[in-house]
Amino acid sequence: MKPKHNGRKGNSSPNGKTEAAAAITQINAPLSLSATLCLGEDCKYNKELRKLQVELAKLQEWIRHEGLRVVAIFEGRDAAGKGGAIKRITEPLNPRICRVVALGTPTEREKSQWYFQRYVTNLPAAGEMVLFDRSWYNRAGVERVMGFCNEAEYQEFMLSCPEFERMLVRSGIKLVKYWFSVSDEEQERRFRERMENVTKRWKLSPMDVESRKHWADYSRAKDEMFAITDTEQAPWYVVNSDNKEAARLNVIRHLLSLFKYKDLTPKPMPLPPITKSKYVRPPIQEQNFIPEIYH
Repeated sequence: MKPKHNGRKGNSSPNGKTEAAAAITQINAPLSLSATLCLGEDCKYNKELRKLQVELAKLQEWIRHEGLRVVAIFEGRDAAGKGGAIKRITEPLNPRICRVVALGTPTEREKSQWYFQRYVTNLPAAGEMVLFDRSWYNRAGVERVMGFCNEAEYQEFMLSCPEFERMLVRSGIKLVKYWFSVSDEEQERRFRERMENVTKRWKLSPMDVESRKHWADYSRAKDEMFAITDTEQAPWYVVNSDNKEAARLNVIRHLLSLFKYKDLTPKPMPLPPITKSKYVRPPIQEQNFIPEIYH
């Protein structure tokens, strides 16, 4: 028996999105989501990224100052660009305020716990933002498709997940869920690039390769997951990620638009002069220096 759909209420638009999903709080004109920009013509990627990262630094200070608790979930197919987007978000931020959680395969002890338990321990405290690089939605995706959970465990997850997320929202957590969508052609191109590039080959696991055989199964699993967990309190936001650079900018811009933040960036502090009169440095030959190969 499938769980009853407890999804979002509201009027649907022609593209299938409800009014609740389309409602986005815009903070100011420079970050308006109404205008579209073409990379390479209207703006340059690095320049636009730098501008948005400055805004992320402002948002970070607002989160700290207001004691907000923010959770952003990044899900999607393998090689869809989740990690690249997360990296660009965290680059300018304080790791003590914004941290990434990327859990591995659960241990035998964790398998015996309540399913959500190991994720709950990683939720943010006041003044923190946590980015989940994959999350509790593993159960509705890879575990469902690859047979790592049984039917009863899957059905229990689908029943529990919407209520679990509503509970998080009621507790005051700001929950944002992103699904990175990539075409099969672009995924194959990125897989081949990872195979050929030694510095990227670690990103490609045997499970990733095996997932190519189950493309349609993953699509059905994603559709079932959205039907139940795309709720008014915790909607899914889909990211078209065939263009990785555009996807990164779009995600950052959208994330910023969800907060009415103010610029509380600390003012530059005066730098006092160094007083060396009472310090004598020990002989330099007593210290171990690394070889200076590069000058």
